[in-house]
Amino acid sequence: MLSPHVPELAGLQMLAAVARTGSLRLAAAELGVSQQALSQRVRAMEARVGIALLSRGPRGSHLTADGRLVEQWGSRVLDAAAELDAGITALRTDRAGHLKVAASLTVAGHLMPRWMIALRDQQRLTGRAATSVELTATNSVAVAESVERGEADLGFVEGPRAPRGLRSRTVARDELLLVVAAGHPWVRRRSPVTAAELAATPLVTREPGSGTREALDAALTAAAPGTPRAEPVLELTGTASVKSAILAGAGPGALSSLAVADDITLGRLHAVPVTGLDLIRDLRAVWTGGATPPPGPVRDLIALAARTRGAA
Repeated sequence: MLSPHVPELAGLQMLAAVARTGSLRLAAAELGVSQQALSQRVRAMEARVGIALLSRGPRGSHLTADGRLVEQWGSRVLDAAAELDAGITALRTDRAGHLKVAASLTVAGHLMPRWMIALRDQQRLTGRAATSVELTATNSVAVAESVERGEADLGFVEGPRAPRGLRSRTVARDELLLVVAAGHPWVRRRSPVTAAELAATPLVTREPGSGTREALDAALTAAAPGTPRAEPVLELTGTASVKSAILAGAGPGALSSLAVADDITLGRLHAVPVTGLDLIRDLRAVWTGGATPPPGPVRDLIALAARTRGAA
């Protein structure tokens, strides 16, 4: 840990200006401050380091021998600080120009395209260069892990709760629908399916780690505690695979309303009413660091997602 005698960078810059110009007046003019303010800053630095840095006299002021040594050592610190500043600027510029996003399959397939277009349009309207967005679609657990490892700058997840260890913000809401193929007996039933009945029914489900799977499991556990759960008739990776299996008659399944809207409209799938079960879920943005999303395209994309919503 550094001692309290080490000067601040601003003081070292002032000392360097005095050495470079040979005068307090010229140094003050170069730095855009008054000579009195510069003199007071140097006196404060002398008090901090505990030695005289300037020799003041009727003909002006100049660095003492000790002051010249401190200025020489300080110049190396200023060079290192300038290199650090340039590096940080480069990192911020790169982050502003390229954004890595990991999103759950539902968000990636149905919401991210419009959010990315909205981000590009906003940047163009404000005269900024468009950010290149690299999108990875995977399940919610993998999204959270990718953000936590720093492989993605921003993530979007589904599920009943926010991932532990990450900052999060709800940006949209979605609903799971119980759907069956056209020939399934539940198409003709007149009463809604109960939570206990659904828990006891073999379903076509997503893989463990999927936000859709976790949301359904949490809803059934809350609505039908203690009811034995039937083993899935099929456990598949990806919404498209689950939907294809349901269409083929493998059994009922619960999928995002966003994923099955067209199939329901065209009559390929039928939504079955469910009673006593809350199938509304939050879609969340997740990131690491402070409570507020980092400035730049990460914060802009989260704000646009929350503003446009776009979920059921």
